Amino acid sequence: MRASSRPWKRRWPGSFVGFRLDKIVVFGVGLIGGSFALALKKAGAAGEVVGIGRSRATLDEALRLGLIDRVGACDAATLVDADLVLLATPVGQMSALMQAMAPHLGPQTAITDGGSTKSDVVAAVRERLPRHAARFVPAHPIAGAENSGAAAALADLYVGRKVVLTPLPENVPEAVARVRDAWTACGATVHEMAPSRHDQVFAAVSHLPHLLSFALVHDLAQRENREEFFRFAASGFRDFTRIAASHPEMWRDICIANKGALLGELEQYQRQLDELRRALQAGDAAALEAVFDEARTVRRAWAEGKLA
Repeated sequence: MRASSRPWKRRWPGSFVGFRLDKIVVFGVGLIGGSFALALKKAGAAGEVVGIGRSRATLDEALRLGLIDRVGACDAATLVDADLVLLATPVGQMSALMQAMAPHLGPQTAITDGGSTKSDVVAAVRERLPRHAARFVPAHPIAGAENSGAAAALADLYVGRKVVLTPLPENVPEAVARVRDAWTACGATVHEMAPSRHDQVFAAVSHLPHLLSFALVHDLAQRENREEFFRFAASGFRDFTRIAASHPEMWRDICIANKGALLGELEQYQRQLDELRRALQAGDAAALEAVFDEARTVRRAWAEGKLA
């Protein structure tokens, strides 16, 4: 077996003497997949990295930037002897990719993903990869940026960031350890959650904020005098809408995949807006200030790490 087992001796940053994957296959060599590959290379934990993707131009750029060592295909020659396969595509593509790779996976290959939703990924694994479900360990790296593509990849993207694993009951311990060790070698701190709980939490703290950011920019963009609004928009608008520059296809898939939890959070947020509307209509300054004060206190505590 190519993947080394623990214990290892830590080097800097995020690397471990003794942990090495001889062959890694990455589907999707943009920000998430490219950064994963680059981080493992920098950590000395990657032998050969093979990239697979829809765009030859993106794959060529990944080659030029040193993210991958060669371009592969979804076939036995690429997959059968891989130590680790990472699906780093939009979640809407993963089911079809699982079906395509199923006949070509080796019995010792560990598989993981970088998707922002997990219940849909788990369902796809059980439908499309039933013979390999024991070695598919779902994951969500809590690290990203509004930029995308191979050129956005960063070797230190995951350093000090959280990665959430949502292991399946049928996962073999060795596969979970290999996936955990790979993310740890990237510099991340690894946590575990149940898939359904993951989707509830991230609907609130990630998916809803993106939806709101997209909605505000879209609303202003539809107005006849939009140039005037954008001419005077400053730091507050920039901070609130930074994530509206994120990848539209990826966020379309995330919202649809997690629509149940996201709709629940949207309803909860609407109740908060209704409360603020009533306070505004009544001229209730004290009620507004109370909401603002509590929000500021909690936001500061979170920023200082007191709520983690």
